[in-house]
Amino acid sequence: MSPLVLSVVLALASAVAYAAAAIVQERVAASAAGPRYAPLRSPAWWVSVVLNGVGATLHVAALAYGPLSLVQPLGALTIVFALPMAALFVGRRAGRRAWRGALMATVGLAGLLSLTSGTEAGPLTDGERWLLAGAAFGAVALLFTAAHLVGRSVLRSVVLAAAAGVSFGMASVLTKSVAEEWTPRAPLAEWTGLLVLSVFAVTGLLLSQASYRGAGLAAPLATVTVVNPVVAAAVGVTLFGEGFRYGAAGAVAALICGAVAAGGLVQLTLDRMAAAPESPSVSSDSSAASDGDSPRPEVGQGVDVGAVPGTRPNLEVEVRSRAVAGRS
Repeated sequence: MSPLVLSVVLALASAVAYAAAAIVQERVAASAAGPRYAPLRSPAWWVSVVLNGVGATLHVAALAYGPLSLVQPLGALTIVFALPMAALFVGRRAGRRAWRGALMATVGLAGLLSLTSGTEAGPLTDGERWLLAGAAFGAVALLFTAAHLVGRSVLRSVVLAAAAGVSFGMASVLTKSVAEEWTPRAPLAEWTGLLVLSVFAVTGLLLSQASYRGAGLAAPLATVTVVNPVVAAAVGVTLFGEGFRYGAAGAVAALICGAVAAGGLVQLTLDRMAAAPESPSVSSDSSAASDGDSPRPEVGQGVDVGAVPGTRPNLEVEVRSRAVAGRS
């Protein structure tokens, strides 16, 4: 197997691992009633952490065998893999608008990344690294605050996913910087950079976990998948000397691709916002049942309230729209 083919296989496997991790995270968020950010007592959540680690390892291995211009666009297939995998393994099917938004986000991101050309540039200085880390922490804090000011849960989840994407993007940038500075003779010389990128990676993991609660799978995952490489590419353009292929024409094409990706995110968000009011309805809809919302009793419907201790020959139970009467 040639190095190029091996790189493609590793990149596709990485996308599948990331998609599986996102599906598990979304199921944990939909079923768990505990902490929103770190359900440490959930074994499934730890499975998602392992899957994210596998995806990151495969992505780094793919970069070792193939060019960045090939590996990064293939990573955008995560959202495309996630939708059929969710339908196959957990019965969560996506509608036409969700598929349209996912494909738009993937095509736009893949086009944007394919137009980015990397150039050899020196590593970041300590001052630049700390300034960049401070600005990123400020952006994450601003998005985190904005997420808690948004009334609708779907928009809040998308904003949290954007904050997670910024964290993951900065972790990628710092990984590149630390890798360029690291030497076997002084393995701990870059311990501060390793510490900062670890904080960004953990922050992104916790924020992405919180983003899946109340917003389903597609919209938060697409937001993280798009924001992460866009942040890394923006830093690469401004600090690492990277640019776009084909000069001004490439820059215009990159703007168009960015607009297509943003349009896909809007489609996914609107799709989930349209579906959100239907989830608590009292019906036999399977999607509502899959979200963990059990149907409430209606007027005139019999309800088994269990055994009543003692003798109650004249006990009557009446089911009303909001409460159950007849308790003794």
